[in-house]
Amino acid sequence: MNILAAQLAAHQGVTGTLLVAVGVVIVALLIAAVWWGLRRQDRAPRPPRPEEQPRRPRSGREARERREPADVPRDGPRLTPHQLPGFGNQGTRRARDQAEPPPRRDNGDGAGPSA
Repeated sequence: MNILAAQLAAHQGVTGTLLVAVGVVIVALLIAAVWWGLRRQDRAPRPPRPEEQPRRPRSGREARERREPADVPRDGPRLTPHQLPGFGNQGTRRARDQAEPPPRRDNGDGAGPSA
């Protein structure tokens, strides 16, 4: 019976040592993660200063202009995005007619024009 007790005691000692070693490894990983995060945060760009913030136009209100999409070729076979100019990321251009569009006739609920 003493041999069985000695084997169990030795086994429990190894288990305890293994648990302490795993705990030390986990703590070391957490410390390394915090250190790495702080280093990464130090390299991040600083927030803009007040003089670097965007300013309102001198008129005091937003500038509005009408934009129209760039034309997609209508002749020939259907084109995939990588065949289009700009690889499908074609921007918009300033519209020739800058007149205000006609007012919308809806009540703003998203259900379309009201009768």
